[in-house]
Amino acid sequence: MTASKIPAETITVHVDDRAATRQQVFIDLTHLGRHVTGLERVSIEQFQNMDFADADVRYVTANGIASMIWHQQVVLPLLALLNPRATFVFPGFPPAPMFALMPSRVVMYVHDLFLLTRPADLGLKAKLYMAPSFGIAVRRLKRFLVNSEKTRAELQPFARRDAEIALYRPLVRNVFGLETTGREDRAQRPGVLKIATLGTIEPRKNYGAMLPILDALAARGQPAELHVIGREGWGAAREALAGDPRVTIHGYQPAGAVKALLEAADVYLCCSHDEGLGLPLLEAQFAGLPVAAPGSAVFREVLGQSGTFIDPADATGAATAIAALIAVPGWRGRSCAAARANAARWNDLASADAGLARHMFAQKALARRA
Repeated sequence: MTASKIPAETITVHVDDRAATRQQVFIDLTHLGRHVTGLERVSIEQFQNMDFADADVRYVTANGIASMIWHQQVVLPLLALLNPRATFVFPGFPPAPMFALMPSRVVMYVHDLFLLTRPADLGLKAKLYMAPSFGIAVRRLKRFLVNSEKTRAELQPFARRDAEIALYRPLVRNVFGLETTGREDRAQRPGVLKIATLGTIEPRKNYGAMLPILDALAARGQPAELHVIGREGWGAAREALAGDPRVTIHGYQPAGAVKALLEAADVYLCCSHDEGLGLPLLEAQFAGLPVAAPGSAVFREVLGQSGTFIDPADATGAATAIAALIAVPGWRGRSCAAARANAARWNDLASADAGLARHMFAQKALARRA
């Protein structure tokens, strides 16, 4: 779960003989350099590693929190004043409020709307630093990229009527090096069902709903254990999880450890109240894992026909669905095949988005939007 290091306190410039005729683009990567979670992986894969055709791309980076704030609030606005024809792209944190004065020159990638729609679930830093700028940006800017149909639908009521909102779904890569070798040969019915979940422990992830599901599985004669992989975060759920002997909180782990945990699991479980996309669900499918997730629109969009859909508030019903899943003869092989097919389906959609995105900063494309 690491990325190649970007030099700090620099603006990386890619220039060739045609630079004078190419659109100048500054991409804010100041939020990289910390733990690499879904937001950082999207920024790396879709912006840092993307070859934008006919664009003179310059990456703005930082080193540490203080440097990040300085670059986001002072350096980037100053660059906008000094480069009046340049486009500025924000794939992670929202832009400083000053960018609302130049709405056509900014492209913001929206991962979700939780900064506006779920304020009670936010940590203090998000409430104080990100939410105010995000609220200004979504209401004033004119150009957005989003990670899912669900995020686009949620953004539209907040955005101005003439805003352009384009899909730029992330390609899902096997970032943990997962394998399915031997999975189909495991016992039809596990003695103890190993359930894995990946993500920061926070109120929106609804980890507390998983404990009643474990209880309901045990009542059906299927003992289970839960492995939580991700930062410990905030909220009351951690105490409940830590106090349950069936639960192991692994914390943030390097890719090799995540690989081992996911490959050892039987089922991946998600109980989130909401997600902008749910990237870890797709990533876990490289291990051939069946995924049980809420039946709301975003999870159906991501999982297609491969998901087992549950209501996390109905522990008995969720346990029944999981038990039914593992009762089907050959369920491990079926799950592997369904996971492979779904990852391919998603990446076909994302590849089409990426093909369009490569040319989004070309002079002709920008002229059409003017």
